[in-house]
Amino acid sequence: MSRVAVVGGGLAGFVAYLTLRHGGVEDVVVFDPAGVDPAAAWRRRAESIRQRRMRSESDGHCLPTSFPGLAVRAALRRRDPRPLFASVCDRYHPSVVEFLEHVEESRIGSGWNDAVVPARINRVRAVAAGFELDPAGTFQHVLLATGHPGLNMPLGDDPRAVHAYEPHEYADDVVVVGAGMAAATEWLNALAAGARVTSVRRREPVRRPLNAPRPLFTRRGLEGFHATRPAARELVLSRILEPSYPPGRAWDEPLQRAGARFRVAAELNGAEQVICATGFKHGFRHNPLLAQLVDEHELETHGSWIGLAPDCTVPALTDDERTLALAGVAAQWAYPAADTLVGAKYAARGLLRRVMSCPTR
Repeated sequence: MSRVAVVGGGLAGFVAYLTLRHGGVEDVVVFDPAGVDPAAAWRRRAESIRQRRMRSESDGHCLPTSFPGLAVRAALRRRDPRPLFASVCDRYHPSVVEFLEHVEESRIGSGWNDAVVPARINRVRAVAAGFELDPAGTFQHVLLATGHPGLNMPLGDDPRAVHAYEPHEYADDVVVVGAGMAAATEWLNALAAGARVTSVRRREPVRRPLNAPRPLFTRRGLEGFHATRPAARELVLSRILEPSYPPGRAWDEPLQRAGARFRVAAELNGAEQVICATGFKHGFRHNPLLAQLVDEHELETHGSWIGLAPDCTVPALTDDERTLALAGVAAQWAYPAADTLVGAKYAARGLLRRVMSCPTR
């Protein structure tokens, strides 16, 4: 029996597996009922919105170490130093194709397929020896990388409506609900397809390169974040949830050229199609596994977030001999940008330190 279990075989679970193996931890098992493709869910969403470039930068990859990043990989393959220069200025954004090729190469070369067990974990319960995962057994160290709890579909009863992350084409007259990265991408897609586009939004989007303010990716920024009181931390996280997309001509000029074919409105109109670019459901209560874990063990929570230590572990259930940690969006209390690849590495490195410091049972 392996002593380390990762629940969830998406990108966050994949990053954790690669990090643990790189750190010398051999006995790792990954549970996911969807199969062995760690990019499957992400790929479907990217294909649905016709995404071509990553919002992340050079270090937005799955490898355990930050360097070399995807800019180095691109420069070597193309024999062109320009990706390196762009990376120095935080302006290198790999293509989706490059990123998926990187994931596939890492999957094939890492032994990932042999580590994945196609099973769904229904319950996590703390026991003396670690954590009992129903129906898989007991493990000393567990990382829950359960991903987003489902699409947020506010207009599910409207026959015109489709979620942006589901496959779709574009009608001649389109309403896009939302104002974040997916919405901005859909504005450009629909305009390129010749449609008239109405952006329905409750607030103006924030223009920032990454999905969280850049200081929160730094050690100093995180130290300040971890020092905040719970109410202030909730406010920071709530602001990160506000819609945002990057600044720049690539986003602005197509809207300007569209003229009257693009407009902003506060309410739905009679358009043929409504695309809900409204992201995902938010909060641990939308994930049955996490909700049950919180209720059964009376864990600390703050609004929609589970209270975590700075290293993404659950304080009440982690000690000198066992570890329970979260990764992905559920770990935002510890790392605001937890649903990024950089955030996945942050959680994975914290788990690795715990595993290496705990005695083997």
